[in-house]
Amino acid sequence: MRVALLEDDHDQVRLIQNWLEEEGNSCVAFNSGKEFIRTLKNESYDALILDWLIPGMDGLEVLNWIRKENHMAVPVLFVTVLDSEDEIVNALNAGADDYMLKPVKRRELLARLDAITRRGTADFMHAANFEMPPYNIQFNTHSIHLNNEAIDLTQKEFDLAVFLFRHANRILSRGHILENVWGANPKLNTRTVDTHISRIRKKLSLTEENGWELTSIYQHGYRLESVSQDSPT
Repeated sequence: MRVALLEDDHDQVRLIQNWLEEEGNSCVAFNSGKEFIRTLKNESYDALILDWLIPGMDGLEVLNWIRKENHMAVPVLFVTVLDSEDEIVNALNAGADDYMLKPVKRRELLARLDAITRRGTADFMHAANFEMPPYNIQFNTHSIHLNNEAIDLTQKEFDLAVFLFRHANRILSRGHILENVWGANPKLNTRTVDTHISRIRKKLSLTEENGWELTSIYQHGYRLESVSQDSPT
């Protein structure tokens, strides 16, 4: 996973980063809510971990911004010392997916993070076939069919298409795509992502007529979006 952490305690940052990286994840840390938000305007992540008590713009304000800006699909885990029922309810009502108290424990943190990132994707990732009409994704043969016709894709094009469908309706940064699909440095200046996006848009006929659009988001990345095919009345 690609995780962003909002935490101003340097010891906590090192601890959580080590735990996540030992499990094969990447974790970028921020000690300022404003800096965190500036980055989210241009980057995307598989999960966000927020401390509440951050100087200046606190974790709850950051969460409110995240949900207001339509980052609804990004799982958020609150990690904080605040333990009253009202505070927990406020965080959950604001859109947090889970809430855990400090001091954090390694196994609990990893388990909670795993749980919130698996919600809604477990079937997609473990089924032999998955329907995203009119597309059928077949994991056993690494192929995608459009209206029962197989589409000729390279392995990397298939991996990219699966990643986009898995995160449908989410804005994904080029760095996020590069890191997850190619396993490359997300800061690498390359046209690889743009070239492959262009190819699969054409090969998969990702158009409104087929119910899907793959669009470029200025200064950010791409979004594969399900679009309405309602006829005018």
